[in-house]
Amino acid sequence: MSQDTLSDVLRGVRLRGAVFFYISGRGEWAAEAPASLELAPFLMRGVEHVMEYHVTTQGSCWAGIPGGPGVRMSTGDVAMFPHGDAHVVSSSAGLRGVLPETRWYAEATASEVPVRVAYNGADSPLARSSGSAPDTMIVCGFLGCDLRPFNPLIAALPRLLHLRASDGGSWIAQLMHQAVAESQGRRPGSEAMLARMSEMMFVDAVRRYTTDLPEESAGWLAGLRDKLVGRALALLHEQPAQAWTLDELGRRVGLSRSALHERFVQLIGVPPMQYLAHWRMQAAARMLLDTHATVATIALEVGYESEAAFARAFKRLVGKPPAAWRRERSAEVA
Repeated sequence: MSQDTLSDVLRGVRLRGAVFFYISGRGEWAAEAPASLELAPFLMRGVEHVMEYHVTTQGSCWAGIPGGPGVRMSTGDVAMFPHGDAHVVSSSAGLRGVLPETRWYAEATASEVPVRVAYNGADSPLARSSGSAPDTMIVCGFLGCDLRPFNPLIAALPRLLHLRASDGGSWIAQLMHQAVAESQGRRPGSEAMLARMSEMMFVDAVRRYTTDLPEESAGWLAGLRDKLVGRALALLHEQPAQAWTLDELGRRVGLSRSALHERFVQLIGVPPMQYLAHWRMQAAARMLLDTHATVATIALEVGYESEAAFARAFKRLVGKPPAAWRRERSAEVA
């Protein structure tokens, strides 16, 4: 397994994307989106969590969570909503839009991708362009991932993540134009291209956010950045099946048992062995969905000596035995 812990988690939670909207606005306008929990069944089958992001490709606008944080976006900026909050993108701060019926998203994406929506003087979400030159153009995309059994990344991100083009992200606007072209062209391989583009943008967003974290920050990303806790995380991810003890992990990292425990809990929020147990379940979940391996084989792969012990641990965290969970999730995707 890779020593790049962030990449390991992203593979484990099956990050994937696309479905694009091309929004143009002129004058005073506001586009409002419901919480992603309402959209997930319509936009991405078999996906537990959907994150929406917006890239300003022309002009400027505001993006924010009603009653929560908001930011002014310039050309090339990205606003992302990692926790799937309902939000508004508008010509100026404080405007509210007309919330479309959630089923509209399924109908719109079924007939045309990218979906083109134009707002002229706060028209309805179904309005089409009148041909007038827009003041602002935005590409909207969606990223899906698994939350269960274990996804430490999403909880470590803010409700609103703002990436400024002036801070080195100007390439994203060009990438999104290419993504829209791929989405519209529907050529062979387009789906894979779209997913990779969305993932590139998301990984860049997470890396830039992590780099800018204050030194006193806590959380999974802060732990990843910490030299000693980051090393411990890398070891647990590289060798999840190993019979780790706190003493052995501390020896490999260069800390005493008590010092490692204290530092790990301070940054990550749980003890190292509890983190390992959760990560083993996530690794197992991916194998259950992505391979035809038996439950007994998967149990051994993630460090359990018996299928029964693994099944008990899996059910305790997920709520269902591994075989039943696999059947249910496979049926959702089919």
